[in-house]
Amino acid sequence: MSSTIFGIGTDICDIRRIRTSLERHGERFARKILSDAELLTWKARSSRWPERGVRYLATRFSAKEAFSKAIGLGMRMPMTWRLCEIAKTPSGKPEIVLHGELKLWCESRRLSAQVSVSDETDYATSFVVVEQADAPT
Repeated sequence: MSSTIFGIGTDICDIRRIRTSLERHGERFARKILSDAELLTWKARSSRWPERGVRYLATRFSAKEAFSKAIGLGMRMPMTWRLCEIAKTPSGKPEIVLHGELKLWCESRRLSAQVSVSDETDYATSFVVVEQADAPT
């Protein structure tokens, strides 16, 4: 089965802004952005080395923004922070895992996504390509 590009999204996130939001709002800010599984990883990383927790949250924030742009919704239903999860394969490759209404919305359109994330000193960046599988003939 072949596919076509449905959308492309990119985002750059200032890690310092994420750090400030965490200082101001604490875990409540992380809970707004992260899925339950991501929240567990964030807590584990933050407890060992707080800066790793900040960077993890920034890369997830950036990747979700890029995905929302690639699907053309922005942060409007069914796209929400917590329904889009940035997980990792056993090899460490990031992957997008969708939940609830967002998963159904993408499945109904035969969409799949590839994501790349990176961070360096003050910035996290993400790039997402969403493909649409051709309709079965």
